[in-house]
Amino acid sequence: MMKKYYLCSQNSDRNNMKRMKLYEADDKMIDLISDNYSMLQGLGAFGIHLGFGDKTVEEVCHEQGVDCYTFVIVVNFLINGYAPKETDEKISVKTLLGYLRASHTFFLDYQLPTIRRRLEESLADGSGLAPLILRLYDEYAHDIHLHMKYEEKTLFPYVEALLRGERIPNYNVEIFSKHHSDTTGKFQELKNIIIKYLPHNSLANHQLTGTLYDIYNNEEWLTNHSNVEEVLFVPAIRLLEQKVKADDVTARITSMIKCPESTESISEREREIIVCLVQGMSNKEIASRLFISVNTVITHRRNIVRKLQIHSLAGLTIYAIANNMIDMPQI
Repeated sequence: MMKKYYLCSQNSDRNNMKRMKLYEADDKMIDLISDNYSMLQGLGAFGIHLGFGDKTVEEVCHEQGVDCYTFVIVVNFLINGYAPKETDEKISVKTLLGYLRASHTFFLDYQLPTIRRRLEESLADGSGLAPLILRLYDEYAHDIHLHMKYEEKTLFPYVEALLRGERIPNYNVEIFSKHHSDTTGKFQELKNIIIKYLPHNSLANHQLTGTLYDIYNNEEWLTNHSNVEEVLFVPAIRLLEQKVKADDVTARITSMIKCPESTESISEREREIIVCLVQGMSNKEIASRLFISVNTVITHRRNIVRKLQIHSLAGLTIYAIANNMIDMPQI
């Protein structure tokens, strides 16, 4: 069951009604977009191309190689503010990674330069404040650029390594989350200055109004982007870290059991003693069965521990079964 996660205040009944619908895989993609045109940009980030006709969300995702479950999760989070449980293992980290990386490309290579160009055009009336406004915009844009480039150089490669089953020392998603700065307020000062202090000019006013609208949309996009990272991406990475760690531990145990670190092999006599031990025999009973002294049994046991690095009877039992020394009924 999903829980509410409010992205912004709902200021009208119309918005409340709009946010009540949770979209599902069997909804038509055209209906989703018609209801929420802001998701057009999201389609591009997922790598979904237009021209999908009247196909359902599931059909479009399947045809275009997108994990449908993750797509629907992101859509309902962005539109309705609903987030899954943090333990939802069905969310595809690979799909989220591709979505965030494509969003960065769109924002840095298209969105920021486009707004900058429109702002420059709207200030081309010769106002002496124009250079200062543009410099302020460039400073904010630079901060956001650094923020996203850090993720691309540090977090994204780390996640890719996890997807390959590799563990990277001295880094984890908690380090990222702890230092994940909020970029959503970067343009607040810029908007206020434009609205409050720029001289009136009818033509420039129309252009500035359009540019301000773009900046407000841009700020909302940054909010959504940051929330997707914190609420969906970070928990999914935590689960992936746990899985990789568990797989690594299992691999180590398997390697220890089947391929002891020591290059010394277990002798035939030691194999016999292992079988006797897992069957519950004492040193004296083993000595009697194999016609050797108790001291010799103890020496062999020490050698077994040294070679296998297994100290418990349970571990020795697993080793014996894994190496076909004994069957379960014999224990």
